[in-house]
Amino acid sequence: MNSRARYEPSMNSNSGCADLMRMAERELSAFFSAVTQLFGSEQADLSAEDWLHELIEIESLPTSAREWRLITAKVSTRLPRGVNASSPATVSAEFTIA
Repeated sequence: MNSRARYEPSMNSNSGCADLMRMAERELSAFFSAVTQLFGSEQADLSAEDWLHELIEIESLPTSAREWRLITAKVSTRLPRGVNASSPATVSAEFTIA
């Protein structure tokens, strides 16, 4: 048996990893944009860091858009209260992009 062959990743695992990365990038990007619009870039930077820390804390990577969205929902509970958004419909639309 060729010992090198058992350590080479399969093509399917690379594809799955790329899909997870795209889902994560989309979710974090939508969250970052929404927070920037509502709270400004400083709060968006802090929230993005919180989002990444939440990702580090979980036991396994999310495998669906719904699971990625749960990270966003958890982090969004830490945002400041009582903000007067100029266009809530625009922001909610960004959160629904999958």
